[in-house]
Amino acid sequence: MTRTGTTPTNLCRALRREVPSTVGLLADEQDFAAMRRYRTFPFTDHTAYLREVEALLRALARQGGHTTVALFDPEEYAAWCAETATDPDLPASRSRFTAHLAATGARVTYTGQPLTTLLPELVDTAVRQATWEYATTVLATTGDCATCGKDIGKAAYERAAHLLVRLLEAAGPGIHHLVCSVPAADDQLLAVLHADGTAPPEDTAATEPAAEFTAVLAAGIALAAPGGLVLRTTAPDTPDRLHGWRLTDGTLTPLTEAEVFSAYCTDARTGEPLSPEPGVEYRAGFPLAPGPDDDWTSHH
Repeated sequence: MTRTGTTPTNLCRALRREVPSTVGLLADEQDFAAMRRYRTFPFTDHTAYLREVEALLRALARQGGHTTVALFDPEEYAAWCAETATDPDLPASRSRFTAHLAATGARVTYTGQPLTTLLPELVDTAVRQATWEYATTVLATTGDCATCGKDIGKAAYERAAHLLVRLLEAAGPGIHHLVCSVPAADDQLLAVLHADGTAPPEDTAATEPAAEFTAVLAAGIALAAPGGLVLRTTAPDTPDRLHGWRLTDGTLTPLTEAEVFSAYCTDARTGEPLSPEPGVEYRAGFPLAPGPDDDWTSHH
């Protein structure tokens, strides 16, 4: 039985607006080429595929429902099919895997943005998720300290959180852009944090982006990895200020002004010098106020 003035077709459309959609997206040519080995995969050209995906997203948006886009990784798909005894060469299998990604994978909400905007956002989200997962795995598996018996991962995270708060306190007013880099296995862990210097440091450090940043810094502390941290501060009517620190033995040691200049004005790939950025001051890292855990190396 339906309300007066409604039809089954109208009710179906209304219900469709309440059903969320997830679209699995092959972001680059390499992933697209890997899927072409499946007979039932209908596309032969990545550019044409992206056009069709964008048309689908627009059609879903017109229906008024909520749509997310998930990064479809062919290697992860093959592994999932093997684990679940699923035939990978079936459209239904790709659909089931996409539903799996909706709960576990890297994804962004489609709000009408073009793919040229959505793709970098999706890839960045995937990198952040992988970094977070790796860092938290490191912290969960480092074990206990042979000297004091404390959980090293937990203690490293607490220390990293304290260091972040002290760093933001010392940075003062302005908009802060922080980057933490830590070598890990065959890769480089990289975390980025934007912070408003007018907000209490404790409040900033409690946000989800800060938790990701803290986990990477903590992983470097737990692994005793030789990482680095840089801070760029932007404030009205003043040049941007660049500061840097070296992570050694669980401590952030300020870089000199010359070291900060060299770090920013050297091509990381070639080692060739780069021109200084106009309107930017390269400054030494400032010392951080000592905390209760600054005897880290004697205990861990």
